[in-house]
Amino acid sequence: MLTEITIKALKPKTKVYRVSDAAGLCLEVHPNGRRHWRLRYRYANKSQMMSLGPWPLISLALARRKRDDARRLLYDGIDPVRHKREQAEARLRERDGLFPVVAKAWLDTKEHSVGTETYRKMKLVVEGDLIPALRRHALATLATKDCTQVLRDIAARAPNLATKARQYLNGIVDYAIKEGLRDDGKVLALRGVIPTYEKSHIAAITRPDELGPLLRAIDGYSSPTTRDALLFASWTALRPAIVASAQWQHIDLDAAEWHIPGALMKMGHDHIVPLPYQAVAMLRARRDAQPTWQAYVFPSPAKQKTPHLHRDALSKALRDMGFQGKHATHGFRGTLRTMARERLGVDIDVLEAQLAHAKRGDVQKAYDRTTFDDQRREVMQTWADYLDQRRKHVASNTRDEVAARYAADQGPARTKQPSTRRRRAPGESRDQTPRRPIKSRIDAAAS
Repeated sequence: MLTEITIKALKPKTKVYRVSDAAGLCLEVHPNGRRHWRLRYRYANKSQMMSLGPWPLISLALARRKRDDARRLLYDGIDPVRHKREQAEARLRERDGLFPVVAKAWLDTKEHSVGTETYRKMKLVVEGDLIPALRRHALATLATKDCTQVLRDIAARAPNLATKARQYLNGIVDYAIKEGLRDDGKVLALRGVIPTYEKSHIAAITRPDELGPLLRAIDGYSSPTTRDALLFASWTALRPAIVASAQWQHIDLDAAEWHIPGALMKMGHDHIVPLPYQAVAMLRARRDAQPTWQAYVFPSPAKQKTPHLHRDALSKALRDMGFQGKHATHGFRGTLRTMARERLGVDIDVLEAQLAHAKRGDVQKAYDRTTFDDQRREVMQTWADYLDQRRKHVASNTRDEVAARYAADQGPARTKQPSTRRRRAPGESRDQTPRRPIKSRIDAAAS
C-alpha cells in the first residue's frame, strides 16, 4: 500500500507507469513528474478506468474515499464514470438553466422573428417582471406555484399584460425543453392562474359630434411634434408605435405613399399606406424644417432612450387635452373602422386592408393576397376630407353659439325713447369711436 512518503519518493521514467495501492486504486506517474490517481474496476464484464484527480491536490486519504464511493455505486449496479458524467451535466444544466439565462436566450431567438413593438413588449415583461421574480429558479425545476404570484401581481397592475406574461412564460419553458434544459412534457399549468377581468375596448370616439372637438383640441396642442404625430395617426389609422417611429427613408412624398417594412409591422408583412394631401403637406413642412441627417419624422423633443417620439407621449397628450377614457391614440383605428363604415359606406375589406389586419382563416391566409391599394388611396383621401369637415363644423357651431350668447346679452327689445343726448355744435368733433359691426365682433370672439 502507498503512503505519502512513498508517493513523494516516486521518480518519473521515460514512459508512464502506475503504482498500485489497494482495491483497484493506483497512482499514475508521467515522464514530466505529474502524478494522477486512477481507479481500475469492472462493469458489465468490461474493464474500466476512472480518473480520481491529480496528486497532491487529491491526497492519498481523499483518493481512497473516492475509491470507496465508486465501489458503493458499483455495488448498487451504477457505473461510477457514467454517474460522474451525469452529475457534471446536472451542474451545467443548473448553471445554464437558471431562469434569467434561459429567458434572455429565448428573447434573442425572438428579436428578429417578431415585430419591433411586439419584441419591445416581450422585453419589457420578461426583463421587468419575470426575471426579477424568478431569478433564483432553474428551468429544470420551475413549478407552476413559483409563477402564480408574479402573474397575479402583473394582473393587478395590467390585466392584458398578465395574459402576455403567461404566454411568454410558456414560450420560455417550451424553449428550455427543446434545448434539453427541462424534461420532455414538463409544462406549466398556468390556465386559470390569472383572475378573469371584464375586457374593455380601447377608448375611441365614434360619434361625429365628438370627433370635431377632438381634432380642434389636437390642432391647438402646444407641442408641434406631438400635434403632427397625432394628426398623422388620425389620417393613417396605424398603430401608435408605428406612427411615432416613422422614418423618412420609408416615405415617398412624390408618390404620396408610406412603405413600411414587414419587420416593423405586427403581422410581419410589408404595408403600403396611401397618404392624403393633408398628410403630404404636413410632412413636407416637417422635412423642410428638419436637418437632412434626421432619420425620423417625429424626433424626440427631449433626451430619452428612443431617438424618436415615444408612443406614450401621444397618449399623454390626449389625456392632457381631457380625453382620458374617451379616446386613445390606438383609438383612431376604431374611429376609422366604425365611422368610415357607417358614415362613408366604405367596404369592410378595404378598411381591414388599411388597418393591416391579418386575414381570417387558413384559406384566406393562403390564397387571399388582395391589398386594395387603389381603393384605399381614394378612401383615405375621403377620410381626411371628412375629418376636415368635422373640424370646420365645430368652428361653425362655435360662431353660432357666440352669436346666440351676444343676442342674449342684449336682453329683450325695448321701446325706443326720445334721445336726451346733446346735439353737437357745428364744427364740434366727435370724440366717440365708432363701434364695429356685430358680425365682425362675433367672428373675433369665435376665433
